[in-house]
Amino acid sequence: MGETTSAMAAAHPEADFIAVEVHGPGVGSLLNRVHEQGLGNVRVIRHDAVEVLEHMIGDAALAAVHLFFPDPWPKKRHHKRRMVQPAFAALLARKLAPGGVLHAATDWPDYAEHMLSVFNQETSLEEASRGLFDRPATKFEARGRSLGHAIRDLYFRRRGSAPAPR
Repeated sequence: MGETTSAMAAAHPEADFIAVEVHGPGVGSLLNRVHEQGLGNVRVIRHDAVEVLEHMIGDAALAAVHLFFPDPWPKKRHHKRRMVQPAFAALLARKLAPGGVLHAATDWPDYAEHMLSVFNQETSLEEASRGLFDRPATKFEARGRSLGHAIRDLYFRRRGSAPAPR
């Protein structure tokens, strides 16, 4: 619903954010927050994230990707619907600039292990100790904690050096 994106954008006015969401009410809520807070560093795209990455974002263009609490599809027969799959990991890695950071979070232990496995198999990614920015608490995190779920944050970096500042 935009709480996390708007909080990160407000805390880091020097950075630009692209928020991608298919859920109409979530997009509307974020747009309202952007307007109310006068945030000029957020762009919102209402579309499928895979298609946005494939067709609207250049290779090596992103300093960071934040994937917070994606749908866990907890039933085993639905695991194929999970966003984090090998092809998606390869796509994310290709869109990250060298040295760019991927930060994923979930409150589902088996999904965390799945994501860890998938990201570790992507040869252009390596585990990192932290993200580019701290992750604000999300409503999904609060709900997960209330259910007794542990929160897992996973950090990866695209191999290679970050370009020198100009």
